[in-house]
Amino acid sequence: MKIIHAMGLTLLLLLTTLSSSGAAEADLRAIIGKFATAADFSETGAVVQELTATGDPAVERPLAALAEGNLYIRTADSMVFVGKEGDENVQLFDPLSGEAAGEASADDLTQISVNNTLRRTIRDALGTLTLGSKDPTVRIAAADTMFKTPDAANIGPLDAAIASESVASVKALLEQARAASVLVSDKPDPDKLAAIALIGTRGDRGAVSLLTSVEANASGAVKEAATAAIAHINSTLAFWDAGQNIWYGISLGSVLLLAAIGLAITFGVMGVINMAHGEMVMLGAYTTFVVQQVIRTSYPGLFDWSLVIALPLAFLVAALVGLVIERGVIRFLYGRPLETLLATWGVSLILQQAVRSIFGPSNREVGNPSWMSGSFDVGQLAITWNRLWILVFALVVFGVLLYVMKRTPWGLQMRAVTANRRMAASMGIRTPWVDALTFALGSGIAGIAGVALSQIDNVSPNLGQSYIIDSFMVVVFGGVGNLWGTFVGAFSLGILNKFLEPYAGAVLGKIVVLVLIILFIQKRPRGMFALKGRAVEA
Repeated sequence: MKIIHAMGLTLLLLLTTLSSSGAAEADLRAIIGKFATAADFSETGAVVQELTATGDPAVERPLAALAEGNLYIRTADSMVFVGKEGDENVQLFDPLSGEAAGEASADDLTQISVNNTLRRTIRDALGTLTLGSKDPTVRIAAADTMFKTPDAANIGPLDAAIASESVASVKALLEQARAASVLVSDKPDPDKLAAIALIGTRGDRGAVSLLTSVEANASGAVKEAATAAIAHINSTLAFWDAGQNIWYGISLGSVLLLAAIGLAITFGVMGVINMAHGEMVMLGAYTTFVVQQVIRTSYPGLFDWSLVIALPLAFLVAALVGLVIERGVIRFLYGRPLETLLATWGVSLILQQAVRSIFGPSNREVGNPSWMSGSFDVGQLAITWNRLWILVFALVVFGVLLYVMKRTPWGLQMRAVTANRRMAASMGIRTPWVDALTFALGSGIAGIAGVALSQIDNVSPNLGQSYIIDSFMVVVFGGVGNLWGTFVGAFSLGILNKFLEPYAGAVLGKIVVLVLIILFIQKRPRGMFALKGRAVEA
């Protein structure tokens, strides 16, 4: 008997729930039906407010459709539908469930019109509804929207949302949104002073913008508090701006390190001024483009692996081209730096024209894999994933190259040739092949630098020209042939550039950096980290 009694109670509870759910849906449909009788924008706005007051997430669909101009009234029976225009007729969907409800001719429908004021009302209504979403990210977005568009009408819904919020970070954002709404309400000054104090802790430019408008319209203690909060936030933002410039400088330094590290090897070991080094970077970028094109057309599921696949291929392509250049041109010009410079400049022009002939002169699209897309914030710092991964990649390349130079027999031979070429040759080291393989290594590293640069720059035949001058400045400033000098030089020049740009502009900033390097070289002709050996003796 107890089991039967329990089953009866369960059935009764289920029926009660279903009946209340059906009644709630019927009430919503009745409110939505009022759109058909609304005579003007104000009456339509009243229906929007009535739907919002229900707090039911199901009304998001019709409200969003109304904001986009996709809510229709069927003339025959005054029923309201969400519509989607087709080739001939308008496809109809139920405004609550979203289920298909047939189609109708445009002549048989009346589109519900909206104006900008009504759109703002709908936007605020949707923000209020999303406060009750189960997804924290949706609630965060709603709080952010309400902070940026404060309204005294939001205080009540925000109070209810704050009371039920269990996630501390989301609750803090809701409290800030409420404080913003308090500032535009007729609340007493003590409430507004507390709101200003709370918004001051937010410390971003959105808070400054809001407090500036409050400062302009307030008086007395509220105005003074807003002024003090703005001054405090601006001082904090100045600190974060300096941090942002440092991050931009580190990011630029990682790019310069990748572009210059191969040049540092060839210049240090061989004494060759390779004006075609930028074109090795370009070849790496175009290799990435070709790899992505093949993956897009034949293996789209592998797109997120496209850069991993492109890295060894770019290294091989650039290294082989570099080996051909060294064996075919440069080995006949050792000891003649001017002729080497002119010859490699000619090679760079040939490579640029070859790429133009094959791929065309316009920029080519190289996509970002999902793991290199987007950004995240650290305090007030905005950090993009592609720049962060390029920094990590540059440090890995530097570490691997340092290991090769210091811990492998080939690295020992390269350092021996750098220190004293004649003595190295007398010890049985085949210096011509050391030169060839060194040039190929430097070119290959430039190729993988092109893979990274394809993620942040335009892939075009002129890509390499954007970095060749900066690469030479890094190498000369850091010390010819010294990897640690290249490392320090790249990041030093990157940070210096980004601190000068806000004051002098991008072009003038580079000129100032060049002048500073010239003055520095006058004092230390061999750079920060002078390399002892053949380069010094020469």
